[in-house]
Amino acid sequence: MPIVTLTTDIGQQDYIVGALKGQLLSANPDLTIIDISHFLTHTNFPEAVYICSNAFKYFPEKTIHLIIFNFYENKNENILIAEFNNQFIICADNGILQMITNQAPTKIFALHINKSEKFLETTQKISAIVNELSNNKTLAEIAEPIKNYVVKNNLLPSIFENLIKGHVIFIDNFENVVTNITQELFEKELKGRKFQILLTRGDDVEVLSDNYLSVPEGEKLAWFNSAGYLELAINKGNMAGMFGFQDFNELNYKEGKSMQNKIFYKYVQINFYD
Repeated sequence: MPIVTLTTDIGQQDYIVGALKGQLLSANPDLTIIDISHFLTHTNFPEAVYICSNAFKYFPEKTIHLIIFNFYENKNENILIAEFNNQFIICADNGILQMITNQAPTKIFALHINKSEKFLETTQKISAIVNELSNNKTLAEIAEPIKNYVVKNNLLPSIFENLIKGHVIFIDNFENVVTNITQELFEKELKGRKFQILLTRGDDVEVLSDNYLSVPEGEKLAWFNSAGYLELAINKGNMAGMFGFQDFNELNYKEGKSMQNKIFYKYVQINFYD
């Protein structure tokens, strides 16, 4: 059975997600629809990339990933349809595609839409595209190739001789804080030195844990999670609330160039020393 995943910033307080699933199943009743998340923060591109990229890699070939994220950020009238790693990604032309793939997919096509359309009119067209893909139609048969599309770069940590400065990209339901510092980068920069993950009030972390239970209840910890990203947490506590961390927000990030103090806790710094 063809698999379609849904990742959106719609939430589930109203009928929209249900209506979208109804459209997809009406187009092809044999679809298996998998929810990844409906609670993306619509201004947090790094969060969307973190969730999508780390979920998509576990799905089989030919899976169709539908991303409804920041759908109307600009006036671009294209929905992108790309083939990547033998899967398909359908998303708005707002820069999220290349951030997820971390490279330019070789096959990118576009579905032209009218921005005056209502949302469910657009998703009705997308459902028809999903049906065609699930019936093994090629992209060239169902959409137009496109060369010019919005490109955004991934948010990367800043690397200096004796420190890494990363960003908070995701805060989960337990208020655990995920950064964009990967284990691969950390080990590359460690170079046999000691390290210090700086927190407020001098509550720094100098040891990496294996999991949440590596420290007593109420104690802070740092570990590299299953996706390989540095995560800060408190065993059965609230890391984000306790230390004032906030999700990344693209608008605040741009403003923050002149107002660093207002977004201080979107950063995580690791110092290295001998």
